[in-house]
Amino acid sequence: MPDSRSPPAQRRRMLAGAAALAATALWRPARAQAFPSRPVKTIVPFAAGGGPDVLARKTGVRLAEALGQSVVVENIVGAGGILAAQNVARAPADGYTLLLGSSAQIVQKLMQPSVKFDPLKDFTPVTCTGFSPALLVVAADAPWKTVQELVAAIRARPAALNYASGGIGSAAHLTGAALEQAMQVQAVHVPYKGSVEIIPSILQGATQFAFPIVSTAIPYVLDGRVRALATSGGQRLAQLPQVPTLREALGKEELALSSWGGVWAPAGTPAEVVDVLFRAYQKTYADPAVRADHEAAGVLVELSASPADFGRFMAEETRKYARIVKAARLVTS
Repeated sequence: MPDSRSPPAQRRRMLAGAAALAATALWRPARAQAFPSRPVKTIVPFAAGGGPDVLARKTGVRLAEALGQSVVVENIVGAGGILAAQNVARAPADGYTLLLGSSAQIVQKLMQPSVKFDPLKDFTPVTCTGFSPALLVVAADAPWKTVQELVAAIRARPAALNYASGGIGSAAHLTGAALEQAMQVQAVHVPYKGSVEIIPSILQGATQFAFPIVSTAIPYVLDGRVRALATSGGQRLAQLPQVPTLREALGKEELALSSWGGVWAPAGTPAEVVDVLFRAYQKTYADPAVRADHEAAGVLVELSASPADFGRFMAEETRKYARIVKAARLVTS
């Protein structure tokens, strides 16, 4: 004889199962919507108080408003940004630790394959934030009025003209190396301890040309102490509309080079978390005050169309810089 208690027991089991399914369905979207539920930390690979740090802190205020959570800026300085990159690469892949990375980390890995991070494998791209092109400058009393004249002079006297940079592998160095390679000329690279020494070396006659970043060079151009022959960016500068790009002046696509910055999360960060971060950065950089802060620092704000778009851009930049680094024989163990 069937147990008369079975139907109620069966109903209880069915109700319990339905309740569990409902709880699971409610829990899943709630978990996704919960990010961020605590402060987000952004790692800056520069010293506190410097230009990039100040910019990161100003931007962090707006980012916190967009995320609805506090944004904590932490400085991890050392080895040209390598320590900061390694720290974030080892962080939990939950979106709460971000790296304000740049093209410098791409170059570091290419020059030193042994460093313990890989920009393309150990990070999830969130968005590019902006570009910092360089200016090709010479002294105001130099005989060259155009980049074509300078290249002709370098070609006529191989290894006779010097160009300054803030160090081996710096943006100024690699842009000079790219010019040598593209135009098949030979100049002498003179690396200084920092980029602040580039313009003085030009003014003192120790070097004949250089590629300082726009924010460093423009004051000297405007007061007439140095002459700008070209910009390394993809387009002319609003402040110097008469100055051509290297690409248009010399007809070489590979000479469109700019330092760039971006936001990376650890590899494996969930797509829904990356999407929240991406949209927050889009909202942050839509603020005219944030854009003005960047422009004052010589950064041309340009965000990626999507995290995947930033990933493709990083891969293209890696291939571009790999050619320059290899040709310049800058790879170490």
